[in-house]
Amino acid sequence: ENNILIKDAQSLEIAHRLNTVVLDKTGTITEGKPSVTDEYWNPKTENKDEYKSILIAIENQSEHPLAQAITTHLASAKSELVNIANFEAIAGRGVKASINGKDYYVGNEELIIQKNVAMADDAKAQIDRWETEGKTCILLADSNQLIAAFAITDKIKETSKRAIQSLLDMGIEPIMLTGDNEGSARIVANKVGIKNYSASMLPADKAKRVEQLQKNGQIVGMVGDGINDSHALAQADISIAMGKGSDIAMDVAKITLMSSDLNQIPSAIKLSKLTMRTVRQNLFWAFIYNIIGIPLATGILYPIIGFQFDPMIAGMAMALSSVSVVSNSLRLRKITIQ
Repeated sequence: ENNILIKDAQSLEIAHRLNTVVLDKTGTITEGKPSVTDEYWNPKTENKDEYKSILIAIENQSEHPLAQAITTHLASAKSELVNIANFEAIAGRGVKASINGKDYYVGNEELIIQKNVAMADDAKAQIDRWETEGKTCILLADSNQLIAAFAITDKIKETSKRAIQSLLDMGIEPIMLTGDNEGSARIVANKVGIKNYSASMLPADKAKRVEQLQKNGQIVGMVGDGINDSHALAQADISIAMGKGSDIAMDVAKITLMSSDLNQIPSAIKLSKLTMRTVRQNLFWAFIYNIIGIPLATGILYPIIGFQFDPMIAGMAMALSSVSVVSNSLRLRKITIQ
């Protein structure tokens, strides 16, 4: 009904105690449907079609949204079949593949720097401009030089800003952790109202940050949608996955938002608060009921006023206790949590 899948009762018990929610950027705060806006080619590149074929073949091996943006952008290119060997995903950086005995790299600027690939000044300047504009840059290079670069943007979900404000109103601090560049992270964070964010983070870095928050006494919820988020999701007190995310993220997560709408995070927390309030009410009334009913059933008033429960009435009273608890719980179905 509310498009929130809760896998176990423990998550429902903990969610109302959250005071920090960590969010991934791509596919969580943004729509996860990136598109290429600009491209740069090394002036020394002679056969663009050949390199486009190589890039398409490499990116077709990846499930990352940015890879899909590249292949969609190059869909109209004249591509040829390319045989890939030794495909390797480099966490938080990109991918490596061998074609005809030659190594190629596709990923962010950190990957190219890490592999000591030469980059011309004009290419570096262009990439810096794109990042200043908040765009994500994907680079193609071989072992010697940068071949091409692509600028990618991903639209922020319309509901993200409202969801972040709802968390702030509930006294919960939102934190954004992303593997993307500083410029893109800053612009997205400012647009949705997040003050605390970190960029260029590897999957292990995200998990360490969550662990550090927990050591500081925070009850942490982690929201993500990709394979890169699975480590942090497993570390968090409450793990929340996007319904349109990767299978491994949904498998690790204890709560799944079926429509990937961030407004369901405050809704899930409200549901947890209402559920725990109902549990406490049921325990209270059951306790009071038994405090009064058990002595009466044992005949405590018989020596005083000669009153004693008929066994049939006592049985009906016991059944009524269960009915009242169930009826109070069923009230949750009529409460709007959106």
